[in-house]
Amino acid sequence: MPEQFMSVKQTAEYLNMSLAWVYREAPRLGLSAYKFGSGRNAKLQFKVSEVQAWVKQQKMPAP
Repeated sequence: MPEQFMSVKQTAEYLNMSLAWVYREAPRLGLSAYKFGSGRNAKLQFKVSEVQAWVKQQKMPAP
């Protein structure tokens, strides 16, 4: 079964963050995007499984 991907907009909605945050901060924080196509028509997408795993890593430890 092929990997499922989310667009940048879907990723932003899933994370409850802005599009600008996803473009600017996600790669810096270790959330890798995949580029499909080239030039102006290129689309960035994120693997659903990687986004979900990244979210789990952000969990704060219990006090």
